[in-house]
Amino acid sequence: MGKTFIPNFEARPPKPGTFRSIFKWGEPDLFKHPSQGFFSVIKETLELPDSHFAKKRATGDQPVEETVPSNLTREDLAALTKIVGKENIDQSTYARLFHATGKSMEDILRLRHNVIEHLPDIVVHPRSKADVQKIVDHCNSNSIPVHVYGGGSSVTQGLECRKGGVTLVMGTHMNKVIEFNETNQTITVEPGMMGPDYEDALNNAPKRFKAAHAYTGGHFPQSFEHSSVGGWIVTLGAGQASSYYGDAYDLVISQEYVTPTGTFKTRDFPGTATGPKINDIMKGSEGCYGVLVSVTLKVFRHFPKNTRTFGFIFPTWEDAVNASREICQGEFGMPSVLRISDPEETDVAMKMYGIHDSILDRFMKLKSFKPHQRCFLMGQTDGNHRFTAMVKANIKKVCKQNKGMYITGYPMSKWSHGRFSDPYMRDSLNDYDVLIDTLECSVTWENLHSLHTAVRNHIKQNSRTICMTHASHFYAQGTNLYFIFITRNKDLNEFRQFQQGIIEQINANKGSLSHHHGVGRLMASFMENHLGKEQMAVLKALKRHFDPNAIMNPGGTLGLD
Repeated sequence: MGKTFIPNFEARPPKPGTFRSIFKWGEPDLFKHPSQGFFSVIKETLELPDSHFAKKRATGDQPVEETVPSNLTREDLAALTKIVGKENIDQSTYARLFHATGKSMEDILRLRHNVIEHLPDIVVHPRSKADVQKIVDHCNSNSIPVHVYGGGSSVTQGLECRKGGVTLVMGTHMNKVIEFNETNQTITVEPGMMGPDYEDALNNAPKRFKAAHAYTGGHFPQSFEHSSVGGWIVTLGAGQASSYYGDAYDLVISQEYVTPTGTFKTRDFPGTATGPKINDIMKGSEGCYGVLVSVTLKVFRHFPKNTRTFGFIFPTWEDAVNASREICQGEFGMPSVLRISDPEETDVAMKMYGIHDSILDRFMKLKSFKPHQRCFLMGQTDGNHRFTAMVKANIKKVCKQNKGMYITGYPMSKWSHGRFSDPYMRDSLNDYDVLIDTLECSVTWENLHSLHTAVRNHIKQNSRTICMTHASHFYAQGTNLYFIFITRNKDLNEFRQFQQGIIEQINANKGSLSHHHGVGRLMASFMENHLGKEQMAVLKALKRHFDPNAIMNPGGTLGLD
């Protein structure tokens, strides 16, 4: 037997100051490469010989040269310096590029080819709400655009600064707990607080806040380790446990904003009947109306020892969908995590997780769970131990009624192990001109299958493309579909056309433009067609009220300009 070919995947931290140090996912010294099974699927489907992986391409190892001058006037520079201090401003090309770049495939392709564009004129690190107020007032008086940077994990081109201006980096200083209120079961934090710090504070509430219980925020997006609390809220994010805890929209109790027309804080009542809620209007506003400076969120008692995992295999996608719909509509309580994978994602997962050709795989085939048809369902329950046991028991019953076979929590344990680290693989594959990206949407149960088929057919027009699909956020009325596509290298314009075609198919087949990644500039051109002129007119009227001089995140975000 010949030696298994393994590419020379990069395992060295990027050099400081390079393009790669900007687009690399996560920690500089952490890496994750495709498993041998996953790599084999990619080579086979994309028809790539071993020789294709002999040489890396467009690695972005070049330094970012100091080539782009700032257009900020001396007077404006002096004013901003007076507000935050010299140590909290940066006009270097590198810093401006770093804070104007997210993690969309378009962002990455530009950086890999050393393209520098859409920069702010200055990066500013505010220390407090007072700093933010002074900065916004100055910029509003002088027509200077204002952008906000949280964790930098945007995948919708939400960080671009197409009109220059100022980018406020919230995580440097504005990253603290303001108040923990165990009586109300809420926490108030500054927007720059990162996911791990937020969850750690809650898990350790007895020690940190002298609380009677440990708590969890319940919000765990795949970007959890590298995204901010403020970012979750202004893009309407959803964590992987949202089916039980709710998404960012559900978690927010009150917010405080600085806008060009004034500062306000919404009230923290659990419910009111005082007209349309400004608190709701500001969720998902993506920095277009003002700057989020504090937020109060729900928290939940934390019972990690009560977690119960489960996994099932179904003969078909239809059976898996039917089971998940009955779980959501069964009125016995929701699991925190619930995921179903379509046949292509299931086949890939079998190889990624080392299940392919195992005893379990052979047993599945013996029981007529066939490759290219069978589908995974997996998840976990959280909460009180009686509740978690009851929910799991009912899930087992529903799955059995819908032709599912219990296969223990093993697939869930494998998925959990890589839930936050899988994005690291993109860098490894991109080095060899293999593109991997995602698009996701919300859809009602009645439209799920037609949308799934239409989008997959569009993506698979090129047979040398992998299209894995799963649903991972569930409601009684529907779910989301998350499309992961892997294809050969495309230049930037070709990739844009490919991506826009997928969005068009989602919109045409009654899916939402986004379920949990926000709108940014990626979806902006579709917003009016998707929402209609009347609803867009409302959003634009709000823009004119909060931001009459159009300085807040201009350049197309939400389709507002």
